[in-house]
This record gives sequence, structure tokens and C-alpha cells, in this order.
Amino acid sequence: MEFGPVQMLVVGFDNGKFSGEILAELRRLREHDVVRLIDLLFVAKDEDGEIEAVEHNDLAQDEAEAFGALAGALMGMGAAGEEGIEAGAALGAAAVEDRGSVINPDNVWYVADAIRPGTSAGIALLEHRWAIPLRDSIERAGGDTLVDTWIHPQDLVAAGAIAGRG
Repeated sequence: MEFGPVQMLVVGFDNGKFSGEILAELRRLREHDVVRLIDLLFVAKDEDGEIEAVEHNDLAQDEAEAFGALAGALMGMGAAGEEGIEAGAALGAAAVEDRGSVINPDNVWYVADAIRPGTSAGIALLEHRWAIPLRDSIERAGGDTLVDTWIHPQDLVAAGAIAGRG
């Protein structure tokens, strides 16, 4: 199974309520094979500090396990070189199989500690499907990615403010 680049996006919400608009847009992007939702976890904290979490993803169980195996293999390679790939892949697939999701819901408390009562957050793992053909053409041309980063409009505004002080 081929995966595109994966982005983790964490978004906070002051009102603590979800209208469904975000999932509708993610579905639209999935229908056009722009992104695929690997995992999405919404965490809400009520005024008493109680946590409620809801999870959603676009992956079938075998796809989720394949993603877990790929992530585990890459982590295993980083930890122990080529010898770690197989063990990491097995551990990654087993972890996803055991909990049925890519994001570990046992780690919700990390987000829960960061959000105020009455607010919520969404944690999404998005696979950028549009990037697969571009990545493949770069590889066929013998290219290597040297820098890969997101530039947001706020970054350009900040750069302009710094340049304006010059």
C-alpha cells in the first residue's frame, strides 16, 4: 500500500462544539483524492473538566494496520537500522490492531491538559494523496527533498513586519 506525506494537525475550538462542517469538507477532499483522513480524534472538556473523546477515520482496518506497520518499520529503522524494520513493522501493525485506531486514545490526556474547560480540540492525521504523483515524478527525475515545510499566511505577514522594521 502506498502512502503520501502525512500531516498532524491540532486545532483548538473555543466553543467546544462541532457542527459537522469539518467532516463534510474532509469527505469532499477524500472524494477528490486530495487527502485521506488517517485518524481524527475530537477531545472536548466540559466546564467541570470531564473529557469526552470521539474518533473517526477513512481507513479500513487492514489499511490502518498497513499504516501502523509502515510507521513502525520507519521507527524501527531509525532505532536499530535495517534489523529494526521488521520488528518495528510488526509492533506498529499490532498496536493499531489492538486499539483499532492510529492515534492512541490513552494519550488523550496530553491534549486534555492543554485545553481549557468548555473548549475542545481536534487532532487529525491527514495523508496528502495529491502529493504522491509529485513525489514519484521527483524520484524518477533523481531529485531529493532538501526542505519540506508549511508556510502559512501569518508567516508571510510576520516576515513582512520584520522586513518593514529594517
